[in-house]
This record gives sequence, structure tokens and C-alpha cells, in this order.
Amino acid sequence: MQAKTPNHSKTILTDVVLPGETNALNSLFGGELLARMDRAASISASRHCRQIVVTASVNHVAFAKPIPLGTVVTVEAKVSRAFKTSMEVYIDVWIEDRTSGEKTKANEGIYTFVAVDENGRPVEVPEIIPETILEKQRFDAALRRKQLSLVLAGKMKPNEATELKALFV
Repeated sequence: MQAKTPNHSKTILTDVVLPGETNALNSLFGGELLARMDRAASISASRHCRQIVVTASVNHVAFAKPIPLGTVVTVEAKVSRAFKTSMEVYIDVWIEDRTSGEKTKANEGIYTFVAVDENGRPVEVPEIIPETILEKQRFDAALRRKQLSLVLAGKMKPNEATELKALFV
């Protein structure tokens, strides 16, 4: 199986915030943003492995800025790390000022997907070869996040989480 770069999975979805998607403060509902992020991340994971993918977890979401009605929103997703059958997808959310065109990062998230066959059984995925400094940082951090998740779920003993231990030694 041929390794791929994060750019092979790059997915960009751009849309505008409409009235039916906003809360009482005329900002995009958080759940609506999560759905947009999930769609972009799903396409990204599928592009990486060319398989059916399912969302395994939403590991982190930061709602840093509200997204007002009428704003152009761009959701950018890339696979940051591939494990045996799972992939971590890092998602950046940008908003665009209508008058200046200036883009500002508004939110981010990290989702995990598992590649499956037609019967829903996990299948192996290609490795990732990070290229940029940011891709390398996200790649390295993904293993720490996975180990932390496994320790918290009781699926890994803390003394086996070598990447996490390295942070404190």
C-alpha cells in the first residue's frame, strides 16, 4: 500500500451561513458547524484510503469565534496521521470578511475515522508522510492524542504510553 501526503486528502468546503442555520444571536449553530466539519473530514479520510469511512470520534472541537449570518465559511480538512485502520483528520475553519475578503481562522477540530469494507469490517489504510512543519507537528501530536485516548479508555496502560511519558520526562 503506497504512503500518501496530507495534500492527497485535502478537502475544502465553502458555503455561506443562511438564516435557518443560526441561533438567537444570528450566529451559526454549533451543531451545523460540526456537521460541515464531519462532511469535509469524511471526504478527506475517504480520499486518503479510497474506502468507505465512518466517524469513530470527535476528539476535539474549539469554537473560538462566532460565525455570523451571511458569513462565507471555509472548512479545510486533511488527514494528519494514519494508523492501522484509523485516520486522524485535522479540520481548520476559516471565515471571510464580506467587504475586505480577509480570512480569519474561527474554529478547529480533530476527528477520527475508520476505514471499512462493504460489510463494515475495518480495513488497513496507507501511511501518511507529512511534508510541512505544521503537518509534521500535527502528525507527531496525533500519536500522543491516540495514546491519551487509549489510556483514558483503559485500553492502554499508562506506562506503555511512551509518547505521553516523553512529555513529562
